[in-house]
Amino acid sequence: MKLRHSFRTRLFAGFLLASLLPLLLCSAMLLQIFRLRMDTQAQEESQEQLDHVISVLDGLYAGFRQTSLALQASPYVAPALAQGQQDSAMVYSELYSATEGSRSSAQFDLYDREGIWRYSTQSFPIYQEMPIHWGVLHAARQSDGLVFSQVEGSGEGNSAPLFQGAAHLTTPDGRDAGYLVITMTRDDFHQLLDGTYGSQNDLLLLNQYWRPVYASQSALADTLAPRLREQLLAGEALHQEGDEFAYGTALQEEMGLYAVLQLPQALNQSTRGLLTTVTVGSALVCVVISILMGLRLSRQMFYPIERLHSAIGEVAHNNLDVYVPPYQNDELGQLAQRFNGMLVALKHNQEQLVENQRELNQAQIRMLQAQLNPHFLCNTLDTMKWISKINQVPQVALMSTNLADILRFCISPEEFVPLRREVEILQRYIEIQKIRLSGAFSFHAEIPPELEDCLVPKMILQPIVENAILHGLDGVEDGHIQIQAERVGETLLKIVVTDNGKGLPQDMTGAYAHRSRELSRGHLGLYNVDTILRKYYGEDFGLYLSAGPLGRGAVVSATLPLRREEEPEC
Repeated sequence: MKLRHSFRTRLFAGFLLASLLPLLLCSAMLLQIFRLRMDTQAQEESQEQLDHVISVLDGLYAGFRQTSLALQASPYVAPALAQGQQDSAMVYSELYSATEGSRSSAQFDLYDREGIWRYSTQSFPIYQEMPIHWGVLHAARQSDGLVFSQVEGSGEGNSAPLFQGAAHLTTPDGRDAGYLVITMTRDDFHQLLDGTYGSQNDLLLLNQYWRPVYASQSALADTLAPRLREQLLAGEALHQEGDEFAYGTALQEEMGLYAVLQLPQALNQSTRGLLTTVTVGSALVCVVISILMGLRLSRQMFYPIERLHSAIGEVAHNNLDVYVPPYQNDELGQLAQRFNGMLVALKHNQEQLVENQRELNQAQIRMLQAQLNPHFLCNTLDTMKWISKINQVPQVALMSTNLADILRFCISPEEFVPLRREVEILQRYIEIQKIRLSGAFSFHAEIPPELEDCLVPKMILQPIVENAILHGLDGVEDGHIQIQAERVGETLLKIVVTDNGKGLPQDMTGAYAHRSRELSRGHLGLYNVDTILRKYYGEDFGLYLSAGPLGRGAVVSATLPLRREEEPEC
């Protein structure tokens, strides 16, 4: 029962894993891909807006620089500032002409070399007097171009100055003339940058020290700027996982302004929570459906297997009368049908085995009863040999001796014998046949010494020679039988028996294995030898029959593997 439940549990768990794991992995991958896609899209949108902001600031700086160069090149501005003139129509004309493209984005003021205001593009100056030994005017005098600085303590309101730039103006002979001061207020930044970023985003401009200069919302300057500055100094990312907003930054190098764009996260905390809830809910619904389907399918699969397992247990207790009904018309049903067919065949085989065992027992009894006969015959032949010698009948003694040797050789337990021993027994048989036929034929064996210890199946030469004597040499004068052994290649032994008898019929030439036992009547010895060779060595071996030279006589050759006497038998 423990094994059955374990298999069912594994089957059920495997079905759940196969059905749920791809679903959960796909859901997680789709959620991650969606999130990455939204983040990438937000970053691209943020970068595009920041590029627009920086482009506007670049254009503003280009206008400021063009204004400073035009005023420096004017023949009226520098001399008027050097002489302290305050009301010159030509200077105002030059000032308004030089600030034509930038006057709507900032206020331009001209100060003399003492830092006293002289001219302005507005009705009133921002400052009547500015220090020249520190601040933006001092930085301008130390530089060859425009310098910019944040206005500290400028007050509240949209008209309060936030950012200033200054350029040092000199007379044609190189003497100090005065300064061009560019002042931008909150209204100026708002008018300049409005529309360069999305309506749902916020913009924050910071100086080179990451201190706030301008913010689209005033609260950002007090809350966001310090936090971003701390993160920057600490080497942290501008936002962490779980923040409601994402941030992008870009630098306008000439003015030293960092543009920080704050935009809502593509997937904020609430949206992520909603997606997680939907995903978990969908997964739970799929789990419930998968469990119900898994239970049903595992039950449908397990019930036939349980019946089959129970039937196998009955067969293990030697009960072959069981039957597994094929409840389903599928592979499990076919398995049940084949199991039932196997039981029928097994039952039939068991009955056949019992019958074969009964016949085997009877054959063993007959064999035991006949075991005394060969020994009795050998002892009787030995007695005949000694009586023949006593009565001086040498032929009977020789025949008795040879027949006893052949009989002992036949009943010996060895299946394979050396070739020299096989030839010795064959010579005993030849001596008997010569006495019986009054020496009507001659016999000659050519066995190379190096092949004498080759192992061959017992009693394969005697039936071939006997067939030659009975069928080939019958009625032939000066009959002759010759045996030759030769090595073929490195692994084969070929034994050839040749006679000069009447020869073979045309239908008997060729491989002997092509004939059936019924067609071999009268040549049962050849059939037995051929069968023995093929049983021992395979279907590629056996006897081959052919006509002798000039169509006279017969040649019977046997090919078998070359094995030495000391080699172990397979």
